[in-house]
Amino acid sequence: MLLTLTTTHRPATDLGHLLVKHPDRVQSFDLPAGAAHVFYPEADEARCTAALLVEVDPLKLGGGRKNRAPEGFALGQYVNDRPYAASSLLSSALAKVFRSALRGESRDRPELAASAIPLAVRVPVLRCRGGADLAVRIFAPLGWTVTATPIPLDETYPEWGDSRYVDLTLTGTLRLADALNHLYVLLPVLDDAKHYWVAPDEVDKLLRAGAGWLAGHPERGLITRRYLAHRRALAGEAMARLTELRLADEPPADDSIEPATGEVAAVEDVRRASLAVRRREAVLAALRDSGASRVLDLGCGGGALLTALVADRRFTEVVGVDVSDRSLGLAARRLRLDRLPERQRDRIRLWQSALTYRDDRLRGYDAAVLMEVVEHLDPPRLPALEDAVFGHARPGTVVVTTPNVEYNVRYEGLGPDRFRHADHRFEWTRAEFAAWVDRVAAAHGYTAVLGGVGDDDPEVGTPTQMAVLTRDERAGQRDNNDSTDSTDRTEATNR
Repeated sequence: MLLTLTTTHRPATDLGHLLVKHPDRVQSFDLPAGAAHVFYPEADEARCTAALLVEVDPLKLGGGRKNRAPEGFALGQYVNDRPYAASSLLSSALAKVFRSALRGESRDRPELAASAIPLAVRVPVLRCRGGADLAVRIFAPLGWTVTATPIPLDETYPEWGDSRYVDLTLTGTLRLADALNHLYVLLPVLDDAKHYWVAPDEVDKLLRAGAGWLAGHPERGLITRRYLAHRRALAGEAMARLTELRLADEPPADDSIEPATGEVAAVEDVRRASLAVRRREAVLAALRDSGASRVLDLGCGGGALLTALVADRRFTEVVGVDVSDRSLGLAARRLRLDRLPERQRDRIRLWQSALTYRDDRLRGYDAAVLMEVVEHLDPPRLPALEDAVFGHARPGTVVVTTPNVEYNVRYEGLGPDRFRHADHRFEWTRAEFAAWVDRVAAAHGYTAVLGGVGDDDPEVGTPTQMAVLTRDERAGQRDNNDSTDSTDRTEATNR
Protein backbone atom coordinates (compact mmCIF):
# COMPACT_ATOMS: atom_id res chain seq x y z
CA MET A 1 0.00 0.00 0.00
CA LEU A 2 1.21 3.49 -0.83
CA LEU A 3 0.77 7.06 0.40
CA THR A 4 2.49 10.10 -1.07
CA LEU A 5 2.80 13.54 0.50
CA THR A 6 3.78 16.53 -1.65
CA THR A 7 4.50 20.18 -0.91
CA THR A 8 5.34 23.20 -3.06
CA HIS A 9 6.42 25.30 -0.09
CA ARG A 10 9.79 26.85 -0.92
CA PRO A 11 12.26 25.41 -0.33
CA ALA A 12 10.18 22.28 -0.78
CA THR A 13 12.98 20.09 0.53
CA ASP A 14 12.16 21.42 4.01
CA LEU A 15 9.63 18.60 4.00
CA GLY A 16 12.55 16.33 4.87
CA HIS A 17 13.22 18.37 8.03
CA LEU A 18 9.55 18.22 9.03
CA LEU A 19 9.30 14.46 8.51
CA VAL A 20 12.82 13.89 9.93
CA LYS A 21 13.59 11.77 6.85
CA HIS A 22 16.41 12.80 4.51
CA PRO A 23 15.37 13.11 0.84
CA ASP A 24 18.61 11.48 -0.37
CA ARG A 25 18.08 8.24 1.52
CA VAL A 26 15.69 5.30 1.48
CA GLN A 27 14.81 4.32 5.04
CA SER A 28 13.10 1.11 6.16
CA PHE A 29 11.29 0.27 9.38
CA ASP A 30 10.11 -3.04 10.81
CA LEU A 31 6.39 -3.40 11.50
CA PRO A 32 4.58 -6.22 13.32
CA ALA A 33 2.99 -7.28 10.02
CA GLY A 34 5.78 -6.40 7.58
CA ALA A 35 7.93 -3.38 6.76
CA ALA A 36 7.59 0.32 5.87
CA HIS A 37 9.85 2.22 3.49
CA VAL A 38 10.20 6.00 3.11
CA PHE A 39 11.71 7.49 -0.04
CA TYR A 40 11.42 10.65 -2.17
CA PRO A 41 10.41 10.25 -5.84
CA GLU A 42 11.12 13.98 -6.32
CA ALA A 43 12.95 16.53 -4.20
CA ASP A 44 13.97 20.00 -5.35
CA GLU A 45 13.43 23.62 -4.35
CA ALA A 46 10.04 23.90 -6.06
CA ARG A 47 8.42 20.53 -5.30
CA CYS A 48 9.10 17.66 -2.93
CA THR A 49 7.24 14.36 -2.55
CA ALA A 50 7.71 11.84 0.26
CA ALA A 51 6.35 8.32 -0.29
CA LEU A 52 5.43 5.81 2.40
CA LEU A 53 5.30 2.26 1.07
CA VAL A 54 4.04 -0.46 3.40
CA GLU A 55 4.74 -4.11 2.59
CA VAL A 56 2.46 -6.49 4.46
CA ASP A 57 3.34 -10.11 5.07
CA PRO A 58 0.01 -12.00 5.13
CA LEU A 59 1.58 -14.79 7.20
CA LYS A 60 2.68 -12.35 9.89
CA LEU A 61 -0.65 -10.56 9.78
CA GLY A 62 -2.72 -13.72 10.12
CA GLY A 63 -0.43 -15.90 12.18
CA GLY A 64 -1.82 -16.82 15.60
CA ARG A 65 -5.07 -14.92 15.10
CA LYS A 66 -8.08 -16.80 16.33
CA ASN A 67 -10.68 -14.20 15.47
CA ARG A 68 -12.76 -14.79 12.42
CA ALA A 69 -11.55 -12.94 9.33
CA PRO A 70 -13.82 -10.14 8.12
CA GLU A 71 -13.68 -11.61 4.61
CA GLY A 72 -15.78 -14.48 5.94
CA PHE A 73 -13.99 -17.55 4.56
CA ALA A 74 -11.47 -20.01 5.94
CA LEU A 75 -8.34 -18.47 4.40
CA GLY A 76 -9.60 -14.92 4.73
CA GLN A 77 -6.88 -13.95 7.20
CA TYR A 78 -4.24 -14.91 4.64
CA VAL A 79 -5.93 -14.09 1.33
CA ASN A 80 -7.26 -10.52 1.50
CA ASP A 81 -6.68 -6.94 0.36
CA ARG A 82 -4.62 -5.91 3.40
CA PRO A 83 -1.26 -5.79 1.55
CA TYR A 84 -2.66 -3.57 -1.20
CA ALA A 85 -5.40 -1.25 0.09
CA ALA A 86 -4.82 1.54 2.62
CA SER A 87 -6.20 0.64 6.02
CA SER A 88 -5.36 0.78 9.73
CA LEU A 89 -2.06 -0.89 8.81
CA LEU A 90 -1.05 2.27 6.94
CA SER A 91 -2.26 4.35 9.88
CA SER A 92 -0.04 2.36 12.27
CA ALA A 93 2.90 2.81 9.91
CA LEU A 94 2.33 6.58 9.90
CA ALA A 95 2.40 6.62 13.70
CA LYS A 96 5.69 4.75 13.86
CA VAL A 97 7.56 6.30 10.93
CA PHE A 98 6.48 9.93 11.33
CA ARG A 99 6.12 10.09 15.11
CA SER A 100 7.75 13.51 15.58
CA ALA A 101 5.87 15.04 12.66
CA LEU A 102 2.54 13.80 14.06
CA ARG A 103 3.33 15.64 17.30
CA GLY A 104 4.18 18.82 15.40
CA GLU A 105 7.82 18.71 16.50
CA SER A 106 10.78 19.75 14.38
CA ARG A 107 14.16 20.52 15.89
CA ASP A 108 15.43 22.10 12.66
CA ARG A 109 12.28 23.92 11.47
CA PRO A 110 10.05 24.62 14.52
CA GLU A 111 8.41 27.71 12.97
CA LEU A 112 7.58 25.81 9.79
CA ALA A 113 6.13 22.91 11.78
CA ALA A 114 3.71 25.37 13.39
CA SER A 115 2.72 26.93 10.05
CA ALA A 116 0.21 25.94 7.38
CA ILE A 117 1.91 24.95 4.12
CA PRO A 118 0.52 23.76 0.76
CA LEU A 119 0.11 19.98 0.82
CA ALA A 120 -1.17 17.29 -1.51
CA VAL A 121 -1.83 13.75 -0.29
CA ARG A 122 -2.55 10.79 -2.52
CA VAL A 123 -3.65 7.31 -1.54
CA PRO A 124 -4.05 5.41 -4.84
CA VAL A 125 -6.01 2.50 -3.35
CA LEU A 126 -8.21 3.02 -0.29
CA ARG A 127 -11.01 0.71 0.73
CA CYS A 128 -13.87 3.12 1.37
CA ARG A 129 -16.95 1.64 2.97
CA GLY A 130 -19.55 4.24 2.10
CA GLY A 131 -18.13 5.25 -1.27
CA ALA A 132 -16.48 8.37 -2.58
CA ASP A 133 -19.19 10.62 -1.10
CA LEU A 134 -18.22 9.54 2.41
CA ALA A 135 -14.58 10.40 1.76
CA VAL A 136 -15.68 13.93 0.84
CA ARG A 137 -17.90 14.23 3.94
CA ILE A 138 -15.04 13.08 6.15
CA PHE A 139 -12.17 15.21 4.82
CA ALA A 140 -13.81 18.35 3.36
CA PRO A 141 -14.84 19.90 6.73
CA LEU A 142 -11.16 19.86 7.72
CA GLY A 143 -10.13 22.24 4.96
CA TRP A 144 -9.19 19.70 2.29
CA THR A 145 -10.21 19.79 -1.35
CA VAL A 146 -11.16 16.17 -1.93
CA THR A 147 -11.03 14.11 -5.11
CA ALA A 148 -12.20 10.55 -4.53
CA THR A 149 -12.37 8.58 -7.77
CA PRO A 150 -14.07 5.16 -7.60
CA ILE A 151 -11.91 2.36 -8.99
CA PRO A 152 -13.81 0.09 -11.41
CA LEU A 153 -13.98 -3.63 -10.72
CA ASP A 154 -12.48 -4.27 -14.15
CA GLU A 155 -11.69 -1.54 -16.64
CA THR A 156 -12.28 -4.04 -19.42
CA TYR A 157 -15.86 -4.59 -18.28
CA PRO A 158 -17.25 -1.22 -17.17
CA GLU A 159 -20.74 -2.71 -16.93
CA TRP A 160 -19.58 -4.54 -13.81
CA GLY A 161 -19.54 -1.21 -11.99
CA ASP A 162 -17.21 0.18 -9.36
CA SER A 163 -15.27 -1.68 -6.69
CA ARG A 164 -15.27 -0.77 -3.02
CA TYR A 165 -11.99 1.12 -3.48
CA VAL A 166 -11.25 4.76 -4.33
CA ASP A 167 -8.23 6.69 -5.54
CA LEU A 168 -8.06 9.51 -2.98
CA THR A 169 -6.35 12.88 -3.47
CA LEU A 170 -6.41 15.65 -0.86
CA THR A 171 -5.10 19.17 -1.42
CA GLY A 172 -5.04 22.05 1.02
CA THR A 173 -2.97 24.44 3.11
CA LEU A 174 -2.57 22.97 6.58
CA ARG A 175 0.00 22.25 9.23
CA LEU A 176 1.78 19.01 8.43
CA ALA A 177 0.97 17.66 11.90
CA ASP A 178 -2.74 18.31 11.34
CA ALA A 179 -2.63 16.59 7.95
CA LEU A 180 -0.93 13.49 9.37
CA ASN A 181 -3.34 13.29 12.30
CA HIS A 182 -6.31 13.53 9.91
CA LEU A 183 -4.88 10.59 7.95
CA TYR A 184 -4.02 8.62 11.08
CA VAL A 185 -7.63 8.74 12.28
CA LEU A 186 -9.62 8.78 9.05
CA LEU A 187 -7.93 6.16 6.87
CA PRO A 188 -9.03 3.29 9.16
CA VAL A 189 -12.42 5.00 9.58
CA LEU A 190 -13.08 4.82 5.84
CA ASP A 191 -11.78 1.23 5.69
CA ASP A 192 -13.92 0.33 8.76
CA ALA A 193 -11.92 -2.82 9.60
CA LYS A 194 -9.08 -2.56 12.12
CA HIS A 195 -6.33 -5.14 12.00
CA TYR A 196 -5.84 -5.25 15.80
CA TRP A 197 -7.84 -5.58 18.98
CA VAL A 198 -9.28 -2.25 20.10
CA ALA A 199 -8.43 -1.71 23.76
CA PRO A 200 -9.76 1.05 26.07
CA ASP A 201 -6.61 3.15 25.53
CA GLU A 202 -7.75 3.66 21.93
CA VAL A 203 -10.12 6.35 23.24
CA ASP A 204 -7.15 8.40 24.44
CA LYS A 205 -5.37 7.84 21.12
CA LEU A 206 -8.43 9.06 19.22
CA LEU A 207 -8.87 12.20 21.31
CA ARG A 208 -5.16 12.95 21.19
CA ALA A 209 -5.00 12.67 17.39
CA GLY A 210 -8.35 14.46 17.02
CA ALA A 211 -7.42 17.42 19.23
CA GLY A 212 -8.55 20.66 17.66
CA TRP A 213 -10.82 19.20 14.98
CA LEU A 214 -12.74 16.07 15.96
CA ALA A 215 -15.04 17.64 18.58
CA GLY A 216 -16.47 20.02 15.99
CA HIS A 217 -16.54 17.62 13.03
CA PRO A 218 -20.05 17.11 11.59
CA GLU A 219 -19.34 13.36 11.25
CA ARG A 220 -17.75 12.90 14.67
CA GLY A 221 -20.27 10.21 15.65
CA LEU A 222 -19.50 8.04 12.63
CA ILE A 223 -15.75 8.67 13.01
CA THR A 224 -15.81 7.68 16.67
CA ARG A 225 -17.84 4.51 16.15
CA ARG A 226 -15.73 3.25 13.27
CA TYR A 227 -12.37 4.17 14.79
CA LEU A 228 -13.32 2.25 17.93
CA ALA A 229 -14.50 -0.76 15.91
CA HIS A 230 -18.17 -0.20 16.88
CA ARG A 231 -17.50 -1.01 20.54
CA ARG A 232 -20.42 0.79 22.17
CA ALA A 233 -18.90 1.37 25.58
CA LEU A 234 -15.73 2.91 24.16
CA ALA A 235 -17.64 4.97 21.59
CA GLY A 236 -19.95 6.26 24.32
CA GLU A 237 -17.02 7.31 26.49
CA ALA A 238 -15.34 9.04 23.56
CA MET A 239 -18.50 10.93 22.57
CA ALA A 240 -19.05 12.07 26.15
CA ARG A 241 -15.53 13.47 26.30
CA LEU A 242 -15.92 15.13 22.91
CA THR A 243 -19.14 16.76 24.08
CA GLU A 244 -17.31 18.06 27.12
CA LEU A 245 -14.66 19.56 24.85
CA ARG A 246 -17.29 21.24 22.68
CA LEU A 247 -19.12 22.77 25.63
CA ALA A 248 -15.89 24.09 27.14
CA ASP A 249 -14.60 25.34 23.81
CA GLU A 250 -16.60 28.34 22.58
CA PRO A 251 -20.30 28.02 22.90
CA PRO A 252 -21.11 28.39 19.19
CA ALA A 253 -23.89 30.80 18.39
CA ASP A 254 -26.28 27.97 17.64
CA ASP A 255 -24.85 25.24 19.88
CA SER A 256 -27.98 24.51 21.91
CA ILE A 257 -30.41 24.13 19.05
CA GLU A 258 -31.97 20.68 19.13
CA PRO A 259 -34.10 20.13 16.03
CA ALA A 260 -36.85 17.57 16.21
CA THR A 261 -35.65 15.11 13.59
CA GLY A 262 -32.34 13.43 12.89
CA GLU A 263 -32.30 14.71 9.32
CA VAL A 264 -32.73 18.32 10.38
CA ALA A 265 -30.22 17.80 13.19
CA ALA A 266 -27.61 16.70 10.67
CA VAL A 267 -28.22 19.78 8.55
CA GLU A 268 -28.00 22.04 11.61
CA ASP A 269 -24.81 20.29 12.76
CA VAL A 270 -23.12 21.12 9.45
CA ARG A 271 -24.38 24.71 9.78
CA ARG A 272 -22.97 24.91 13.31
CA ALA A 273 -19.54 23.70 12.27
CA SER A 274 -19.53 26.01 9.26
CA LEU A 275 -20.52 29.06 11.31
CA ALA A 276 -17.92 28.34 14.00
CA VAL A 277 -15.20 28.10 11.36
CA ARG A 278 -16.37 31.25 9.55
CA ARG A 279 -16.48 33.13 12.83
CA ARG A 280 -12.89 32.20 13.65
CA GLU A 281 -11.78 33.13 10.14
CA ALA A 282 -13.50 36.53 10.42
CA VAL A 283 -11.84 37.23 13.77
CA LEU A 284 -8.43 36.19 12.44
CA ALA A 285 -8.88 38.42 9.39
CA ALA A 286 -9.74 41.40 11.61
CA LEU A 287 -6.66 40.78 13.77
CA ARG A 288 -4.42 40.54 10.71
CA ASP A 289 -5.87 43.76 9.29
CA SER A 290 -5.15 45.51 12.58
CA GLY A 291 -1.45 44.62 12.37
CA ALA A 292 -1.52 43.07 15.85
CA SER A 293 1.28 40.76 16.94
CA ARG A 294 0.48 40.36 20.69
CA VAL A 295 -3.09 39.11 21.15
CA LEU A 296 -5.40 38.30 24.07
CA ASP A 297 -8.17 35.73 23.67
CA LEU A 298 -10.50 36.74 26.49
CA GLY A 299 -12.85 33.93 27.52
CA CYS A 300 -10.78 31.47 25.47
CA GLY A 301 -12.66 28.34 26.59
CA GLY A 302 -11.14 25.13 25.26
CA GLY A 303 -8.78 26.92 22.87
CA ALA A 304 -10.30 26.72 19.37
CA LEU A 305 -9.24 30.27 18.48
CA LEU A 306 -5.94 29.91 20.34
CA THR A 307 -5.01 27.00 18.08
CA ALA A 308 -5.58 29.13 14.98
CA LEU A 309 -3.67 32.07 16.47
CA VAL A 310 -0.66 29.93 17.35
CA ALA A 311 -0.59 28.50 13.83
CA ASP A 312 -0.06 32.01 12.41
CA ARG A 313 3.52 33.18 12.93
CA ARG A 314 2.61 36.86 12.71
CA PHE A 315 1.16 36.56 16.23
CA THR A 316 4.32 36.54 18.33
CA GLU A 317 2.55 36.32 21.70
CA VAL A 318 -0.81 34.64 22.27
CA VAL A 319 -2.55 34.75 25.65
CA GLY A 320 -5.63 32.73 26.53
CA VAL A 321 -7.65 34.04 29.47
CA ASP A 322 -10.56 32.25 31.13
CA VAL A 323 -12.15 32.13 34.57
CA SER A 324 -12.44 28.33 34.37
CA ASP A 325 -9.35 26.33 35.31
CA ARG A 326 -10.96 23.29 33.65
CA SER A 327 -11.29 25.16 30.35
CA LEU A 328 -7.66 26.24 30.52
CA GLY A 329 -6.66 22.61 31.06
CA LEU A 330 -8.62 21.61 27.96
CA ALA A 331 -6.95 24.43 26.01
CA ALA A 332 -3.52 23.23 27.12
CA ARG A 333 -4.32 19.71 25.91
CA ARG A 334 -5.73 21.02 22.66
CA LEU A 335 -2.60 23.09 22.05
CA ARG A 336 -0.41 20.14 23.09
CA LEU A 337 1.70 22.45 25.23
CA ASP A 338 3.59 19.54 26.74
CA ARG A 339 4.78 18.49 23.27
CA LEU A 340 5.52 21.83 21.61
CA PRO A 341 9.13 22.87 21.00
CA GLU A 342 10.33 25.39 23.59
CA ARG A 343 10.38 28.24 21.08
CA GLN A 344 6.71 27.67 20.23
CA ARG A 345 5.69 27.13 23.83
CA ASP A 346 7.23 30.47 24.81
CA ARG A 347 4.75 32.27 22.51
CA ILE A 348 1.75 31.01 24.50
CA ARG A 349 0.34 32.01 27.89
CA LEU A 350 -2.73 30.64 29.65
CA TRP A 351 -4.00 32.79 32.53
CA GLN A 352 -6.91 32.33 34.88
CA SER A 353 -8.72 35.63 35.37
CA ALA A 354 -12.22 37.05 35.61
CA LEU A 355 -13.01 39.57 32.88
CA THR A 356 -15.10 41.66 35.23
CA TYR A 357 -12.06 42.60 37.37
CA ARG A 358 -9.06 44.73 36.46
CA ASP A 359 -5.96 42.65 35.78
CA ASP A 360 -2.66 44.46 35.20
CA ARG A 361 -1.28 41.47 33.25
CA LEU A 362 -3.69 42.28 30.40
CA ARG A 363 -2.39 45.80 29.80
CA GLY A 364 -0.20 46.69 26.82
CA TYR A 365 -1.45 44.20 24.21
CA ASP A 366 -2.05 45.03 20.58
CA ALA A 367 -5.44 43.36 20.36
CA ALA A 368 -8.02 41.43 22.35
CA VAL A 369 -10.86 39.16 21.28
CA LEU A 370 -14.23 38.68 23.00
CA MET A 371 -15.62 35.91 20.80
CA GLU A 372 -19.07 34.75 21.96
CA VAL A 373 -18.35 35.95 25.50
CA VAL A 374 -20.43 39.01 26.44
CA GLU A 375 -23.75 37.17 26.20
CA HIS A 376 -22.63 34.83 29.03
CA LEU A 377 -22.57 37.71 31.53
CA ASP A 378 -25.58 38.97 33.46
CA PRO A 379 -26.40 42.45 32.06
CA PRO A 380 -25.59 44.21 35.39
CA ARG A 381 -22.03 42.81 35.09
CA LEU A 382 -21.38 44.29 31.64
CA PRO A 383 -20.16 47.68 32.96
CA ALA A 384 -17.49 45.85 34.97
CA LEU A 385 -16.30 44.04 31.83
CA GLU A 386 -16.30 47.29 29.88
CA ASP A 387 -14.16 48.96 32.54
CA ALA A 388 -11.73 46.02 32.86
CA VAL A 389 -11.22 45.52 29.12
CA PHE A 390 -11.74 48.92 27.47
CA GLY A 391 -10.93 51.18 30.42
CA HIS A 392 -8.04 49.35 32.14
CA ALA A 393 -6.43 46.85 29.73
CA ARG A 394 -7.02 49.19 26.73
CA PRO A 395 -5.72 47.00 23.86
CA GLY A 396 -5.23 48.76 20.53
CA THR A 397 -7.99 46.72 18.89
CA VAL A 398 -10.89 44.78 20.38
CA VAL A 399 -12.87 42.28 18.27
CA VAL A 400 -16.29 41.36 19.65
CA THR A 401 -18.71 38.73 18.32
CA THR A 402 -22.13 37.82 19.70
CA PRO A 403 -25.30 36.11 18.44
CA ASN A 404 -27.92 38.05 16.51
CA VAL A 405 -31.20 37.15 18.23
CA GLU A 406 -33.20 38.22 15.18
CA TYR A 407 -31.68 35.32 13.23
CA ASN A 408 -33.04 32.73 15.67
CA VAL A 409 -36.27 32.41 13.69
CA ARG A 410 -34.24 30.66 10.96
CA TYR A 411 -33.37 27.74 13.26
CA GLU A 412 -35.68 24.75 13.45
CA GLY A 413 -36.79 23.87 16.97
CA LEU A 414 -35.73 27.20 18.50
CA GLY A 415 -38.75 28.86 20.06
CA PRO A 416 -39.15 32.63 20.43
CA ASP A 417 -38.28 32.55 24.13
CA ARG A 418 -35.17 30.34 23.84
CA PHE A 419 -31.56 31.43 23.51
CA ARG A 420 -29.03 29.53 21.41
CA HIS A 421 -27.11 28.26 24.42
CA ALA A 422 -28.32 27.32 27.89
CA ASP A 423 -25.74 29.61 29.52
CA HIS A 424 -26.65 32.74 27.55
CA ARG A 425 -27.97 35.53 29.81
CA PHE A 426 -29.23 37.61 26.89
CA GLU A 427 -29.00 37.88 23.11
CA TRP A 428 -29.03 41.25 21.35
CA THR A 429 -30.85 42.50 18.28
CA ARG A 430 -28.73 44.32 15.74
CA ALA A 431 -29.91 47.68 17.02
CA GLU A 432 -29.13 46.72 20.64
CA PHE A 433 -25.63 45.54 19.77
CA ALA A 434 -24.92 48.66 17.73
CA ALA A 435 -26.09 50.86 20.62
CA TRP A 436 -23.85 49.02 23.10
CA VAL A 437 -20.83 49.24 20.79
CA ASP A 438 -21.39 52.98 20.18
CA ARG A 439 -21.69 53.68 23.89
CA VAL A 440 -18.56 51.70 24.80
CA ALA A 441 -16.55 53.27 21.99
CA ALA A 442 -17.56 56.80 22.98
CA ALA A 443 -16.92 56.21 26.68
CA HIS A 444 -13.44 54.76 26.26
CA GLY A 445 -11.99 56.50 23.20
CA TYR A 446 -12.48 53.89 20.48
CA THR A 447 -13.88 54.01 16.96
CA ALA A 448 -16.00 51.06 15.85
CA VAL A 449 -16.89 49.23 12.65
CA LEU A 450 -19.88 46.88 12.70
CA GLY A 451 -20.22 43.75 10.58
CA GLY A 452 -21.54 40.20 10.58
CA VAL A 453 -20.50 36.59 10.09
CA GLY A 454 -22.47 33.97 8.17
CA ASP A 455 -25.10 34.10 5.47
CA ASP A 456 -26.76 37.53 5.33
CA ASP A 457 -30.53 37.11 5.42
CA PRO A 458 -32.29 40.16 3.88
CA GLU A 459 -34.87 40.17 6.68
CA VAL A 460 -32.96 39.21 9.83
CA GLY A 461 -29.29 39.75 9.00
CA THR A 462 -26.37 37.43 9.76
CA PRO A 463 -26.40 34.79 12.53
CA THR A 464 -23.36 36.34 14.23
CA GLN A 465 -22.76 40.04 14.86
CA MET A 466 -19.23 41.42 14.93
CA ALA A 467 -17.63 44.73 15.89
CA VAL A 468 -14.01 45.83 15.53
CA LEU A 469 -13.16 48.65 17.95
CA THR A 470 -9.91 50.55 17.39
CA ARG A 471 -8.46 52.77 20.10
CA ASP A 472 -8.22 56.46 19.24
CA GLU A 473 -4.62 57.33 20.09
CA ARG A 474 -5.55 60.97 20.66
CA ALA A 475 -8.08 59.87 23.27
CA GLY A 476 -5.43 57.68 24.83
CA GLN A 477 -3.06 60.64 25.02
CA ARG A 478 -5.81 62.74 26.64
CA ASP A 479 -6.36 59.98 29.19
CA ASN A 480 -2.65 59.94 30.01
CA ASN A 481 -2.59 63.73 30.35
CA ASP A 482 -5.67 63.66 32.58
CA SER A 483 -4.03 60.99 34.72
CA THR A 484 -0.83 63.05 34.98
CA ASP A 485 -2.75 66.22 35.85
CA SER A 486 -4.70 64.34 38.50
CA THR A 487 -1.49 62.99 40.01
CA ASP A 488 0.09 66.45 40.02
CA ARG A 489 -2.98 67.92 41.74
CA THR A 490 -2.91 65.17 44.35
CA GLU A 491 0.78 65.71 45.07
CA ALA A 492 0.26 69.47 45.32
CA THR A 493 -2.59 68.95 47.78
CA ASN A 494 -0.45 66.63 49.89
CA ARG A 495 2.36 69.19 49.98
